Amino acid sequence: MVGGSMQGPLDDRDAEAYVRHLFACIDAHDWAGLSSLLDDGAVYERPGYEPFIGKLAIMQFYRHERIVASGEHLLEQVLSNGEQIACWGSFTGQDKNGRPLKVRFADVYHLSSGRIGLRRTFFDSPAL
Repeated sequence: MVGGSMQGPLDDRDAEAYVRHLFACIDAHDWAGLSSLLDDGAVYERPGYEPFIGKLAIMQFYRHERIVASGEHLLEQVLSNGEQIACWGSFTGQDKNGRPLKVRFADVYHLSSGRIGLRRTFFDSPAL
């Protein structure tokens, strides 16, 4: 992957690299890197929140609203069908009040011109 987007359909190896890069950006609070992966009209759906519509709304969430202070995503599996990706794994970290967080998650993505156009996150416990 070069830059923030991929061109053409992804095989499983490219999709895994793309998703690993996404979570590396999130875990490192690399908001410029994360932003480069999002289509301008991207939609992010996650439990406990109304959908975030547009890159600016998604970045506002990550910069100011997300309860996570620090942590790490560990991927177990990534599958791809062209511009559709699914992954699952776990997240371990701390919230902004210092409380420990541990949750299993699954994500699905639809890419638009090599950038994330839609992301849906699911958790195995109450929303983060």
